[in-house]
Formats: sequence, structure tokens, C-alpha cells
Amino acid sequence: MPNFNIKAEKQTTYDAIVIGSGISGGWAAKELCEKGLKTLVLERGRIVEHVKDYTTMNLDPWDMDYRGGLTPEEREKHYKGIRSGFIGQDTEHFYANDKENPYTEEKPFLWIRAHQMGGRSLLWGKQTYRWSDLDFEANAKDGHGVDWPIRYKDIEPWYTYVEKFAGISGEALGLPQLPDSHFLPPMELNCVEKDVKARIEKDFPGRHMIIGRVAHLTQPHNGRGQCQYRNRCSRGCPYGAYFSSNAVTLPAANATGNLTIRPYSIVQSLVYDDKKGKATGVRIIDAETNEEIVFKSKIIFCNASTLSTTQILMNSKSDRFPEGFGNDSGELGHNLMDHTYRVGALGKVEGFLDKYYKGRRPNGIYIPRYWNVDENTKSDKFVRGFGYQGGAYRLGNGYAANLEEFGADYKDKIMKPGPWEMFITGFAECLPYHENKVSLNNEVLDKWGQPTLSIDCEWKENELALNKQIQEDAVEMLEKAGLKDVIGFDKKHEPGYGIHEMGTARMGKDPKTSVLNAHNQVHAAKNVFVTDGACMTSSSCVNPSLTYMALTARAANYAVEQLNKQNI
Repeated sequence: MPNFNIKAEKQTTYDAIVIGSGISGGWAAKELCEKGLKTLVLERGRIVEHVKDYTTMNLDPWDMDYRGGLTPEEREKHYKGIRSGFIGQDTEHFYANDKENPYTEEKPFLWIRAHQMGGRSLLWGKQTYRWSDLDFEANAKDGHGVDWPIRYKDIEPWYTYVEKFAGISGEALGLPQLPDSHFLPPMELNCVEKDVKARIEKDFPGRHMIIGRVAHLTQPHNGRGQCQYRNRCSRGCPYGAYFSSNAVTLPAANATGNLTIRPYSIVQSLVYDDKKGKATGVRIIDAETNEEIVFKSKIIFCNASTLSTTQILMNSKSDRFPEGFGNDSGELGHNLMDHTYRVGALGKVEGFLDKYYKGRRPNGIYIPRYWNVDENTKSDKFVRGFGYQGGAYRLGNGYAANLEEFGADYKDKIMKPGPWEMFITGFAECLPYHENKVSLNNEVLDKWGQPTLSIDCEWKENELALNKQIQEDAVEMLEKAGLKDVIGFDKKHEPGYGIHEMGTARMGKDPKTSVLNAHNQVHAAKNVFVTDGACMTSSSCVNPSLTYMALTARAANYAVEQLNKQNI
């Protein structure tokens, strides 16, 4: 992505500032630039240019030292993040340095961060699902948290807007709890998945098994190539086949001539003007020189990712906001949520030994929520619900390591693929608990002398009950589908493993109980918008990134309208 203007030191005043360049930050930049605003994107880490900086995109295991494993030095650098199991030599350069960016776990919590242009949009799972009013109305109906200030009808056109640009593949179902998107053709289930789908849908009326809805192109779209089924997405896709800021939104923003990206810009705080009653800019620390610089703008979009945005707001203290920017309600930092993770079942599949699949599909199956959808599916064990992801696959020849065989027949056998297996794992909704929170830690400072976060979050009775049901249902469905030796599992992961952290600066109708209004504006400072995961009032049970995109596009449109009317 050539010709980025990164000479931001020569200019300190802009129409808009966007903090962060990940999924929501990229959308904010695109929308604001296309509407004519000179926009500064402040990125904490380095520049990553599309294709050019995907240094491991074509490497095979034998091209890397230790077959892609981390060195002891790299493991120390990512001493928290390696718990996820996602960090290898092929991707470690896209993950934040835990030593330079510490955080404190008052209760176990895994916080995965990515400090570079594009953020975690280079690493995400690309699963994209719309929310429904079942989600937006949940708090009001069951009394947990506060009511959302919006409903599905408010965001529905913005879902369509971002889907058409991003490119979402999938199939329509017409389910009220999982509204259909604007779809590109779906990827195909493999032979075993088709068989299991037919059996589950026959034996469990009301349950559906579909191919995942994903931000992967199944045909060329907006100048980007289609997915090549390499399943090396987390290294960066040279075809631009999956949605990332680097391949999609930032190039669109850059094409307007209105974009400036400033890397190595650690946002220390927002600058508030008491007389004007609004924020006037952003104070940063240059990560390379430690120089402190203030950039000014008319509007500010906070998109640093859920906890990083809240950390910035909490650190932005003034006479007007002694407890953190916009924190009149006292809710800033509270109501932290994630999705439960790695709970489900695994089984062996008999037959299909004459069949295989083409390529390495970077997608799996999805079973939409079916509990507490209506009166007929209401549970007395828990509120809300869960969905499943997973897939069927053939084992490689690694299975042969445990065979008690030798000789020519053994050698012939290991040249053939192994048997089929299938797993499904649930993602359950977490309720918005006030006591699940983050706070500033002034005792533990980062490399640049800034306060870090202490995280105090845990699963409670409802999430544990959901997980129990996930495992029971998974075992039952796979057994009914004819799988053998089905084993239920629960890795008992703490929050954070889903990497869907949400909340801590929630939207709401009442400034006394929320931080943001229906347009993602800080109640007490209308020129500051928060549209990353921090804004979420509840968590649903589906992957949240598509909702961040839609909320961001909607808020950016509103911000420019209000700016033009001189209301902010």
C-alpha cells in the first residue's frame, strides 16, 4: 500500500482523529476520509503494508527454524499470548510484545493484542454474523445490564452497507435469531459435514448446520482476489481475499487523499477543553523518541480495541472528568465480557475413506443458537444461548506415530490419509456483570512509563451452566449423527481466550448508567465516538466484528452530519 503520508509531525491539526487502525478503526478512517475529512489515524505500532510486509505468507514448515516453533526468546516476549496456542514463528511478528506491554490478572484473563497497522484484522477468524433483536432486546427482557439504545432496525442498513463492501460469503437461512447477510456464494461443506448436517437436522428439529458465514471472498470482489484455500490467513493474505484493514478499508481511505497514518504513536490521553465542553485533541507519546505531541481535531474516534480504548479513556483525567473521560456514570471499565471457548465434543467418523476435500478451507461449520429463542426453546437452567463452530477433516499421516506396526505395509499405510474426525465447539454469551472490570494500575507501568491495566473478570453461574449444556448437546448431536468414540471436552478456559472482549464503555439510554449514547457518542462530550468492542452493552453469542463494522460506519455518517450542522 504505497504513498501513505506518515509525516504527521509537520501537521498537528486535522478534521478527525481515529485512534487505532484495526477492524473498526479502518472503517472509521474510510468513512471519514470518503466524506471529505482530513483524517489522522494514530497507530501504536509499526506500518504493515499489504503484501509487502506479509513476510511469512508463502513459507512452509520446513522453510522455518524449528518447523515454525518459537524460540525461547520469542516465548518470553509473548509469555502471556502463547497461552492462546495461536502464536508461532509464522505469526509472532503480528502479536504485541507482552514484556513491553504488561497487564495484571487479578483473576486469570488472556488479553491478546496486535500493535501494528491493521491490528487484529490481520489475525481474526473472519466469522461474520448479524445480531438480531433477540440480542438487542435481551438485557431489557431478562434484566441483566442496561437496555441497548438501538434495535436491529437501526443497524440493519449499515450491516448491508459494510457487507457489500467487505464481501461476506455464506448461505441464507431465514432464521429470526440469525438474520441473513448480503452474501457472496457460500463455501461448500465437505462430504462428512453434509452427512452430519442431514442427520442433525432430521433428529433435532429447529437446529441447523450450515457453512460458516465469513469475510472470505468466494469470487473476485472490489478489485480483490478470491480465497485460494491456503488457510494461511493469519500470516496476511496476498490476494486480499479476507477482510482486513490493510487490504480493504485503509486503501480506500488512502485513495481519497485525505488520510494520514502516524505509526509508533502511543495515545496517552484525550485533551478536554472545559470552556468548549468537548475534546480538542489527542496527546501521544512517540514510541521511538518518547516525545510528547498533541494533535488537534474536531472529532475523535476511539478504536484502539476494547480494553485499550478504555485504558485511554481512564487515563484521560481532568477537572471535568476526575475518574476518566466521560465517566459520569461510573461504568467506565465495568461490564467486561467475552465468549466462552473450547467446550464441545469430538468423535471419529466411519467410512468415507474413498473421499477427501480440495485445499485447506479456512472456514468450518456453524450451528446457530437454538436455546431461549422462543417459548418452545426456553430453558430453566440459564438465560441467553450459544452457537457452535467446528468441522470435519481427515487426519494426516501423523496418526501413524501411535500405530503398533512396522515394515512395508506400515510404510504404505502412512502414505495414505488417516480416518475422518469431526468436532464442534460452542461460543456462549457472557452476561454484562458490573463486577467484571478493568482498572488503571499505577504500580505496573509499560515501557513508556504509562499506567497499565488490571483485569478482574471471571465466568459466573450462567456461563458455567451454558458450557455444561454446550458439552452435553455436542456429545448428543455427534452420537446421533453416527460418530464413534465421542468425547466431550471443556478446556475450562478463563475469559479472554475467545478474543471477543467487549464492554467497559457501554452504550445506553441513560447517562447515569452508561458511557455512550445511541450514536456511540460519549454522553458528556459529543465529539468523541467509541465504536470498537468497548461500546457493547451485551455480547450475544456470535462473533462481534461485523457489528463493530456496522456501528462504526453508522456513527461516522452521523458524526459528519452533526459536524456539518455545527452541532459538535
